[in-house]
Amino acid sequence: MMMMEELGEMFDKMMLRGYETCIKDMEKLRSAKADEAMNNKKGGSKMRTDVVDLCALLIRCAQAVAAGSVMTAQELLKQIKQNASSTGDDTQRLAQCFSKGLEARLAGTGSQLWQSLTAEGPLVIEYLKAYKLYMAACCFNRVALFFNIMTIEHAMAGKSKLHIVDYGPHHGFQWAGLLRWMANREGGPPEVKITAISRLQPRSCPSEGIEDTGHRLSKCAREFGVPFKFHSITARWETICNDNLKTDPDEVFIVIDLFNFSILMDESIYFDNPSPRDTVLNNIRKMRPDVFIQGVVNSSYGTSFLARFREALFHYSALFDMFDATIPRECKLRSVLEQGMLGHTVLNVIACEGVDLVNRPERYRQWQVRNQRAGLRQLPLKPNIVKVLKEKVMKDHHKDFFVGEDGQWLLQGWKGRILYAHSTWVAEDAISE
Repeated sequence: MMMMEELGEMFDKMMLRGYETCIKDMEKLRSAKADEAMNNKKGGSKMRTDVVDLCALLIRCAQAVAAGSVMTAQELLKQIKQNASSTGDDTQRLAQCFSKGLEARLAGTGSQLWQSLTAEGPLVIEYLKAYKLYMAACCFNRVALFFNIMTIEHAMAGKSKLHIVDYGPHHGFQWAGLLRWMANREGGPPEVKITAISRLQPRSCPSEGIEDTGHRLSKCAREFGVPFKFHSITARWETICNDNLKTDPDEVFIVIDLFNFSILMDESIYFDNPSPRDTVLNNIRKMRPDVFIQGVVNSSYGTSFLARFREALFHYSALFDMFDATIPRECKLRSVLEQGMLGHTVLNVIACEGVDLVNRPERYRQWQVRNQRAGLRQLPLKPNIVKVLKEKVMKDHHKDFFVGEDGQWLLQGWKGRILYAHSTWVAEDAISE
């Protein structure tokens, strides 16, 4: 009972006061990191004295696994596990995470373990606490949400009705921020309708149900005084078309994907027919939204296990390095975030193949070609939006985060490595204002 009360309070706090909560959490993290640095300075250097190159060992182990050299792989895995730690530095934590995937692949139990963990899922309250930590530790989701909200605000100029179709809404926290923004809109809040599209398949993050998300957003809208409707669809995303969406010609119609289309199957599975990935994009073009806002994970795993392993190692090493710079090592929730939430994805990437390989990201330039092939046209970035986001990141976040541009893509990353990209699209023959 106490856990349910705590869960309800946490949801309400994140929905109604998410921005203030995030700012306070960021301040607490900065203070904790400063204390950690001071304690390390007083206690002398705590740098590791060993010279084991864990990333090199991980790659050698993956090569042995790919070549079928079981004894070599087992010996390398033993060395890795002896030096890995879920409470050590960023490389030790990364090795702990990746060694589990290598071990499962070597044992041939990757798919079973993945399916078991997915079916079980983490506790919702544990997930929410880790999500809060992630939001406070880095700028990636905050930048994405501000980009979405400011893009929607620009599209809403002079209009009074808004309809958002959101692929993969999770708990709907981003839309609580939008509702708050719209409540303070000059001229009064518009009518807002959100159509949340969830998938017919096992989840990799917990959910209290899409209907519960709708109830919480409705409560949030009432608090802010925003006229609101919520509609949910649970189906295979490639089957969603205009007929499902109950659109109104008077509404500003926005379609959004925030980092979710990488779980759609690609040509490596559907090589004779259009892939679900291309089918969804074609259907979005037929929907003719005023804007399609896309956020992508900038990585490309290729077709071979070894190429996928290397790319995943480089991608996640940047994330683990970022966590080491922004979250104290003694923080217990950091392990939940790294070994739990990210570890679940890493296990899938390393230990699964075929239809069980759920995570299939592509680089933003690959998405650009795919979108254009589907009949979508990229819109220019709004200079004022880019300026605001760059200033926010420089002012509020660690110096090694960056926001940049390439063509009409807004880029986000850490220490020069591009991790996420955002862009806006319309149907190719749409008239731009």
